[in-house]
Amino acid sequence: MRIFPIISAIVVIAALYLLVFERDRVMQFAGSPPLAEDTTSETAAASETTEPAGSQGVSVVVLKSEAATVDGAVILRGRTEAARQVDVRAETSGQVISEPLRKGAFVEAGQLLCVIDSGTREAALAEAQSRLIQAEASLREAEINNRAAARLSQDGFASETRVASAAAATEAARAAVQSAEAAIAAAENELSNLEIRAPFEGLLESDTAELGSLLQPGSLCATVIQLDPMRLVGFVPETMVDRVNVGAVAGARLASGREIVGRVTFLSRSSDPNTRTFRVDIEVPNADLSIRDGQTAEMAIQADGEVAHLLPQSALTLDDDGTLGVRLVADARAAFAPVSVLRDTTEGIWVTGLSEAADVIVVGQEFVTDGVPVSVTYREGAE
Repeated sequence: MRIFPIISAIVVIAALYLLVFERDRVMQFAGSPPLAEDTTSETAAASETTEPAGSQGVSVVVLKSEAATVDGAVILRGRTEAARQVDVRAETSGQVISEPLRKGAFVEAGQLLCVIDSGTREAALAEAQSRLIQAEASLREAEINNRAAARLSQDGFASETRVASAAAATEAARAAVQSAEAAIAAAENELSNLEIRAPFEGLLESDTAELGSLLQPGSLCATVIQLDPMRLVGFVPETMVDRVNVGAVAGARLASGREIVGRVTFLSRSSDPNTRTFRVDIEVPNADLSIRDGQTAEMAIQADGEVAHLLPQSALTLDDDGTLGVRLVADARAAFAPVSVLRDTTEGIWVTGLSEAADVIVVGQEFVTDGVPVSVTYREGAE
């Protein structure tokens, strides 16, 4: 029977039990004190167990921001628009007998654009003038007869019927004169409508009517636009409309990069029913006609300055209600503060709603909520 291996196994197990689980008692029985390094490790373990996790707070990066006064320019996007544009149309019918002017040509105020064939209009004028002469002669004769009848009636040689008849003849002759004068005015107006002229100086946006074309009342002769001065048109949000005043200086940058300066000439008192924005017009000089109608423009209208903070765009966050704001550090804890965006620039974003000095969390703001302890690392400047 193999009893010795069994006894050896029991002895080994007992030795391992004493060395692992009863080591302190074995050492005391042997007369040796506990090892110092074991005591140290147990103390360290105990201290790690009793120290609360996260006592240093969430690590965040904070920007010490100081408020500064920035110009309160209102930034808009809009377009250029001709100061005046009109479709010059015919007021009478007839065939065009003038050579056309080509689009792009510069025209002066009153310059002839289209000429319509007179047809029988001159004959109609002559006939109306002849009728007027006859009517005036008839009126003079009727007035003489009327005066004679009145004198004879006073002397008792003419009846009242004759007097009334003479007066009626006079009135009829006077009406004929007025009718002839109206016919002459209408004929002269028809003749004046044969020449279609530019209402103001500007550029032709289209060719004038071609030679030989037939125009009817309302037919297009030409389109004339005035580009000097040029108008810039934009639309101001209702939140900024009180900061814009007529006469304020305004600058604009065209899509080509050109910069121009003008003044606000109009601010609408009624908002667009769909966008709730207000139209604003800016007038700028354009003597060389280099600014074209319909170009895209970014406009900045001068307004009163405001105190704001320049922060990185990444510092903005939302609270549980969806309010835009930033996270601040107050008494080593995070706190939310709502802000309003004043302007977005390449250096950062200008916001209002904070005190003059604020410790703004710029890294880690999404990982903390109000009242959470934070461990702060400071940095300078907005990125």
